[in-house]
Amino acid sequence: MPLPLVSAVLAAGLVLSLTLAVTIGPVDLSMRTVWQIAFAKLTGTSGNWTGAQENIVWMLRFPRVLLAAVVGGGLAAVGVAMQAVVRNPLADPYVLGISSGASVGAVLVLGTGAFGFFGIYAVSAGAFAGAVASFTLVFLIAVAGGQLSPLRLVLAGMACGYSLSGLTSLIVLTSENRELARNAMEWMLGSLGGASWSDLGLPSAVLLVGTLWLSLSGRALNALLVGDDTARTLGIDVGRLRVTLFIVLSLLTGVMVAVSGAIGFVGLVIPHVVRMLVGTDHRRVLPVSVLIGAIFLVWVDVVARMAFAPIELPVGVITALLGGPFFVWMLVAQRWKSRDAA
Repeated sequence: MPLPLVSAVLAAGLVLSLTLAVTIGPVDLSMRTVWQIAFAKLTGTSGNWTGAQENIVWMLRFPRVLLAAVVGGGLAAVGVAMQAVVRNPLADPYVLGISSGASVGAVLVLGTGAFGFFGIYAVSAGAFAGAVASFTLVFLIAVAGGQLSPLRLVLAGMACGYSLSGLTSLIVLTSENRELARNAMEWMLGSLGGASWSDLGLPSAVLLVGTLWLSLSGRALNALLVGDDTARTLGIDVGRLRVTLFIVLSLLTGVMVAVSGAIGFVGLVIPHVVRMLVGTDHRRVLPVSVLIGAIFLVWVDVVARMAFAPIELPVGVITALLGGPFFVWMLVAQRWKSRDAA
């Protein structure tokens, strides 16, 4: 199926998913009411609905489902590119320890009140600062021996990730704040609750620019996945490309984690699903992964807030419950496929 047609179908599916997700909640809303309110807010007109319905649609549900789409698309795009950069099918957006650094920053804010001048965005600011610090540390360790190789990247990311996770646990266990453990756990498992329109600007811009750049680099990613020697024969500066990709992917991951917490399995599972559907060419895989990742996380968030209502689960709990068994099934299916082919 041609890529434009696939993208158009998935884009329509994303719009439908966003609309249905906004209608689902303790207060039932029709799809017509949802889009009437959205159109009225965008054009400055008014209509026949209550003020409560308008607040629910425009101030509560729309920002949340849109943020879910942005974060899901961003994590899926990073997962696709990360697996090519480190040539490891088990790589995900957090393999470089970025989420561990973000967790340290978020927990410091939750426990000490640091970054208080950011107000309600203090936790996100602290998480992003931690992510940037972790990214810088991993980069310095990985390039200490000269060339930035996939193995050095993974090893540096794992070392920093484990160390920063230990630091997070130390802060939580030694804090006098009795609520810190619960708040830290909820953040580290990922949550989209409390999303507002102001949370969407930076992640959306980063997703748009980052995905566009990665899509234009699709040919280079294809070459990297085959091997550095092959990429060099095609005229690609492998060292420079890997450094640039590392920076772009780290910033993408840092921004997404800062606004949503560490939501796992999206960047690991979605790229494999997409490759099963459209092949391995990154020029096709990247845009399709963004759309499927967005749709996936929108519906995961619906399950997280409705499955045990009025209790709201962290989104990461649902992605783990769904992603783990699915990934195992996919590995078993590929094994049987390889056996049949033999």
